[in-house]
Amino acid sequence: MADSDDWRVTISVSHARAGQAQQSLSLRQVEEDIRGQVGRGIAVGAGEAQIFLYADTETAAGDAERIARDVLAGHGMTAESVLHRWHPIEERWETPDVPMPETKAERQAERQRLVDAEAAESLATGVAQWDVRAELGSHRHAVALARKLESEGRTVIRRWKFLTVGANDEDEARELAGHIRQEAPPDAVVRVEQAGVGWPFPPS
Repeated sequence: MADSDDWRVTISVSHARAGQAQQSLSLRQVEEDIRGQVGRGIAVGAGEAQIFLYADTETAAGDAERIARDVLAGHGMTAESVLHRWHPIEERWETPDVPMPETKAERQAERQRLVDAEAAESLATGVAQWDVRAELGSHRHAVALARKLESEGRTVIRRWKFLTVGANDEDEARELAGHIRQEAPPDAVVRVEQAGVGWPFPPS
């Protein structure tokens, strides 16, 4: 999510029409009509029965919502909407009544909620949410490091000179990266990344 898209209106659409195919066609037309009227400052997206409006201020989000409702009414549709604000530390949409963190303690609390959520999802699904990736200077070094990490009970994916080790959350990944840097030769390149495509690993 871009920094400018701090507010989101989610509009759940009710159709006064019959037929799923007709509903889908109608929603696409509504999405295009809304996009044409709200202006370039509002990003518009749509799901199966929802329209999303992204704005950089609460006022702009409210204006876009009113325009969207007028467009929907013109298409014979009614809708319910909800407004959310993006909390970048927690990486989560919250309703406006949830205040943004201002103090160091509040920011740390949001950060901890993110870590706890990542760990819970990772353990529940058995899929790593974060990866530590290491590029070694040689195949021999990669094999040696992989064996060392595996002897510690970690699951390692090795491809020639590259290793990937999964972690439950970002904090665990950064701690693991520090450990790998200590064990690896000085020329190794170690990165912490959010997993794009998770892979199974035994919960720790």
